[in-house]
Amino acid sequence: MTPLHLTYLAADQKSAEVTDWAARVGWLVGLALFVALIYWLMREGWKWRGTLQGDLPELPTVPDEPGAAKLAVLSMSGRYHGSTTAGQWLDRIVAHGLGTRSRVELTLTDAGLDVVRPGATDFFVPLAALREARLDKGIAGKVLTEGGLLVVTWAHGERLLDSGFRSDHAAEHNEWVDVINSMIEATSTEGAER
Repeated sequence: MTPLHLTYLAADQKSAEVTDWAARVGWLVGLALFVALIYWLMREGWKWRGTLQGDLPELPTVPDEPGAAKLAVLSMSGRYHGSTTAGQWLDRIVAHGLGTRSRVELTLTDAGLDVVRPGATDFFVPLAALREARLDKGIAGKVLTEGGLLVVTWAHGERLLDSGFRSDHAAEHNEWVDVINSMIEATSTEGAER
């Protein structure tokens, strides 16, 4: 090649574009602000939902004499997945901490269902408030295989609520459904005889 050809080849080559750091930083700051706005709106929506559900009374606590435990295994360890309006599995209840997922220890006694949640508000469902127990596949924010969720329907104030639980040992669910429903049936027949 002649020196003239080398000059033309050198002229055709371009250096790499220099990164525009100001534009990149601007995009990153904009994206971070957008994500922060989305999280803030989600938090405000959660608080607003709690305000709308402000008519729910305070959660009942365990009585001084809870009675004897009904099941051979006194408690069931697992997860609390939340509570919804009964029959509306996507209408999450967040008032009084009922929307907070957590570990759970359930104990069923003659007095009712004791729900102990480490790191969240514990509550007690009196036997008179229990309406039904069933196996289901989902509740707001959690979908499992068919029958993978123990759902307990109970009355709280003027509302019926569904609370979803999943045992660490899913085989326990059937026993819990049978015992809770038989307790409800026995209570309703005793009330009808009086």
